[in-house]
Amino acid sequence: MRRRAFLASAGATIAATAGCLGDSGGGNGGDGVVTVATYESMVDGSDPAGPWLKDAFESEHDAEVEFTVPDSGVNQYIQRAREGADVEADCYVGLNVDELIRVDDELDDPLFDTLDGDLEGSDRILDELRFDPDGRVLPYDTGYISLVYDESEVEPQTFADLTAEENRGDLIAQNAQNSDPGRAFLLWTIKEFGPDGYLDYWQDLEDNDVRILGSWNDAYNAYTAGEAPMVVSYSTDQVFASQETDDLTRHQVGFLNDQGYANPEGMARFADAGDPEATADFMEFVLTPEAQGEIAMRNVQFPAVDDAELDDEFEQYAHVPPEPVTFTYEELAGNLDGWVEDWARQVVQ
Repeated sequence: MRRRAFLASAGATIAATAGCLGDSGGGNGGDGVVTVATYESMVDGSDPAGPWLKDAFESEHDAEVEFTVPDSGVNQYIQRAREGADVEADCYVGLNVDELIRVDDELDDPLFDTLDGDLEGSDRILDELRFDPDGRVLPYDTGYISLVYDESEVEPQTFADLTAEENRGDLIAQNAQNSDPGRAFLLWTIKEFGPDGYLDYWQDLEDNDVRILGSWNDAYNAYTAGEAPMVVSYSTDQVFASQETDDLTRHQVGFLNDQGYANPEGMARFADAGDPEATADFMEFVLTPEAQGEIAMRNVQFPAVDDAELDDEFEQYAHVPPEPVTFTYEELAGNLDGWVEDWARQVVQ
């Protein structure tokens, strides 16, 4: 989950020694190294999933995992592909549908190849989380955007509640131009009010003094500092909060209109991966029940399969919305940039 605290600078690379078991590595003509491009909180912070994946995979396979955190995310690989330069990574872990659309819009040749159906375990991925019509990106987890609120001050249940006079100045959201949860909340409002109505709703939010901050960290820090009683966040908030306090009154999860916006994350193998077989082995490993459980609990996201090994705390405190909603790739393609630009022109100027 990209919201977790960042403790090291971008561009860090983590490497370790290879294991000695398994069936991948030098035998396939590759170099036995799987270079995984991802976001920073996958490898740094409090008990992240990346180091666990590396150690567990290497203990079972004759291959080495290296993580790299590109400064500009997948944009770095789009730029390198445009320039005809080597991608210098084998797979990307952390793609969402927005980023995949950007890849397809900006490149003529495929950046990723198609593995769906060729990977053991890929048939266990929940159908509702699949977002790539060409089967290149395989979901490995998902979050649900919701509200987190202080039940002693507010009780938001509907979109209309956020624009009610009694809740004036009570909501903190994120900038949809550069924040994943901020963009997901914007898309949720478009899902609810339609492309012709969402800006009117945002005008109502502005009139009710919604506060827009740059990132999830900015927004959540302001919320925890008591600057407002509602913040756009994730429905897994109580998993974190229960580890810090027994009082969850300030960590209630609000599903507006009984909905939550699903924002699945996926992984894909680069078309020119240096060791495609070892990379496929790694991706298969990510989909095992044990790895799915560890990723879910360490990233505080929901697994992409229904047989992940989860602990009781996660089961108790992670909440699934009664009605998950999201846009498909086809619905977003050709529309997303315009929606965000129109929103930014009105809301953040």
